[in-house]
Amino acid sequence: MAQQAYMTETDGNGGSGPEPRKVRLRRLIGTLLGRIGTGWRGDPRIWRRGLVLTGFALAFSLVMLVHSRIPNRYGNLGSLTETFLPWIGVFVPVLLVLALVRRSATALIAVILPAVVWLNLFGGLLGDKTGSGGDLTVATHNVNADNPDPAGTARDVAASEADVLALEELTATAVPVYEKALAATYRYHSVQGTVGLWSRYPLSGVKPVDIKLGWTRAMRATVAAPGGEVAVYVAHLPSVRVKLQAGFTARQRDKSADALGEAIADERLTRVVLLGDLNGTMNDRSLNAVTSQMRSTQGAAGSGFGFSWPASFPMARIDQIMVKGVEPVTSWTLPQTGSDHLPVAARVKVTTP
Repeated sequence: MAQQAYMTETDGNGGSGPEPRKVRLRRLIGTLLGRIGTGWRGDPRIWRRGLVLTGFALAFSLVMLVHSRIPNRYGNLGSLTETFLPWIGVFVPVLLVLALVRRSATALIAVILPAVVWLNLFGGLLGDKTGSGGDLTVATHNVNADNPDPAGTARDVAASEADVLALEELTATAVPVYEKALAATYRYHSVQGTVGLWSRYPLSGVKPVDIKLGWTRAMRATVAAPGGEVAVYVAHLPSVRVKLQAGFTARQRDKSADALGEAIADERLTRVVLLGDLNGTMNDRSLNAVTSQMRSTQGAAGSGFGFSWPASFPMARIDQIMVKGVEPVTSWTLPQTGSDHLPVAARVKVTTP
């Protein structure tokens, strides 16, 4: 017989009954708050202290609430804020501790607001949405032009057992190394400019994609996957820079994102996968031409934020796998290689009823 996790205690009438865990948790929280209240009771300054902390709490809440209205006119401040927006949540427990130290009831109440706003924006990413099944595994990796061990990096990403692998930031000298190292795993491949695609399944319709740079950093191919034909795009959008005087310089990145979005919108196949380093997050409004028509596999079927850059201490997911017309099943990051980016992978369901 299953044993229930209940406690019994005497009720107000002298009887006894089960007390669920939720009731015990509420009782514990009430006890802790009661002890805090006992220590603060009679202190007339608990409402007047901590006004600076209260101001910070309200400011953080405002930034998260109106981030889409922060203008890009001055140093692309809006995009910069949206790139690192999830990290505002780090300040919530800090403000909470400081409010307790300052014994400020006003600050404690104010901290609730940024906590609620952050959870509304990003709480869905905290859970594990990974599933099982799927019929196509894809991966992408910015291998870094200065990678000291391209052969080792190739072996590492091949170990992911991806059916389709995209690599970005390929140099002319490194391409033969990657081709040799990946030949045993992938029968088909194509390199266009500084991006390449390796596949276990036949490729057709391979061509560069013009993203308004003057040289090739994006490509498109049809992959004859077992579940049906899939249009696979590989892209490496221009880098952005944070400069003291110029701010978040991303004009060329934004122009290329618009061109990539147009190419994907014109795609004749209904099943599309985008792999690459977009130098921007799903929150960045400047990538709307792409993100508005595709789903992030990490957001739909990942666990956590899936940050990919920088590899030594990932702070943002700028390496993306996006899909439309196929169903994300699971999404994850791969172990660090010789690059300054982490590889990312996903498994999707191509077959439709």
